Amino acid sequence: MSLIFILIPFIASAILLLLRPAGLSRHLALVAALANLAATAYCVCCDYSQGMTCTFSVPWVASAGIHFSLGMDGITLIMLVLTNLLAPLIILTSWDHKFDNEPRYYGLVLMMLAALNGVFLAQDGLVFYIFYELALIPIYFICAIWGGQDRIRVTLKFFIYTFVGSLFMLVALLWVYLQTNVNGAHSFAWADLVAVQLSPAAAHWVLVGFFIAFAVKMPVFPLHTWQPDTYVTSPTTGTMLLSGIMLKMGAYGVIRWMVPLAPEAMHYVDPLFISLAVIGILYASIIAVKQSDIKRLVAYSSIAHVGLIAAGILAWNKTGVQGGIIQMLNHGINVVGLFFVVDLLERRLGTRSLADMGGIAKSAPKFATLFMIIVLGSVAVPLTNGFPGEFLLLNGVWNYNFWLGVLAGLTIIFGAVYMLRAYGLVVFGAPTPATERFEDLNTREFLVLGIIAGLVIVLGFFPQSILGLTEASVDRILSVVQF
Repeated sequence: MSLIFILIPFIASAILLLLRPAGLSRHLALVAALANLAATAYCVCCDYSQGMTCTFSVPWVASAGIHFSLGMDGITLIMLVLTNLLAPLIILTSWDHKFDNEPRYYGLVLMMLAALNGVFLAQDGLVFYIFYELALIPIYFICAIWGGQDRIRVTLKFFIYTFVGSLFMLVALLWVYLQTNVNGAHSFAWADLVAVQLSPAAAHWVLVGFFIAFAVKMPVFPLHTWQPDTYVTSPTTGTMLLSGIMLKMGAYGVIRWMVPLAPEAMHYVDPLFISLAVIGILYASIIAVKQSDIKRLVAYSSIAHVGLIAAGILAWNKTGVQGGIIQMLNHGINVVGLFFVVDLLERRLGTRSLADMGGIAKSAPKFATLFMIIVLGSVAVPLTNGFPGEFLLLNGVWNYNFWLGVLAGLTIIFGAVYMLRAYGLVVFGAPTPATERFEDLNTREFLVLGIIAGLVIVLGFFPQSILGLTEASVDRILSVVQF
């Protein structure tokens, strides 16, 4: 079953890139994404209380201890739900766009979908690294070919940041691999890597290597500087893939790989890592308040929200890790909705400047209503999806350190300031000649935003539906990894 999540989008991607069927690209991409969503729905019904299930493993380079090994537990399942729930919505948001060489565009989107699923399913260290790097290739070309002004410089910076960061992870992974001993041979299997007892000095360097890679991907201050320009320059689909799914690879990597492989040094370096995450929350929130470009505002808000996710996970208690997992799902849903709103505004008004907007509620009440629901989820209003995750994250950081919890809690105040300010400037106030002619949502747009708004409400009322799926897996990894 695990292999299906990779094969379906990969085969569809190969068809699009090699055969380039005219006029069928978006339909094939949507069908492949929906097939993965159906497979995900089936997996939700599986039992994850006993550990990994739906496993697949074949020798790849057996003499070197490398196996193409996949599997899923409750944590993996939520990442698959995030990826395969958002994928068809992201494809639908690009339905009205006209892309040069459309088969290549959707082929790259599906290739990235296959790589993302591979990252979350990998149970072999080298397989994880390969999929982690593979996800970078299609998004680079999506941004470089179909991006906006100055796209080559921006995407090159993004590529260098993420590729160099990943090299630090590879060195750390190889070091741990060389310490394994399974019947006289080395192994990249997750269980064998976790079983290694590192010296404190070695564990320090291993943690730093993994943290650099994952901090770049999330991103965490001060390794975040690639993110705002890349989000703004990328086509909307690329921005959604980056913000909604790809950055979660870093947070997931902290839970599955970074902490389990080198817990011996966490007591010493964890305060620094959490402090950087909290600094990023405050830094990004303050900058978001000052933004006049709504797309850049959402980009900085994403840094703040992911900073809180990183801080909660690094606190490494059940509350923080559970909060981090549910908030990865909820943040992905909310940020894709926000970037779709930005795309609609830019296409209809020809601008992203908040100063040129206003009064849209009069001409587009459906748009204004769904936009408001997504904003409320983003600022973590109770009974929306953002509230349970942020509450658990803040509780986890608070239990780790009182003052860091207080500072991290400012994200709720700042979030309300910049998001409600943006909403007020877009929807209310005096209409301009352009906003008076603002068209309300068509059927497809209403469907996408309606699904996202519905998820904001449903997951806000029923967070236990997610927490119940991950609880046994979180308990298991916390019991294995203690520091």
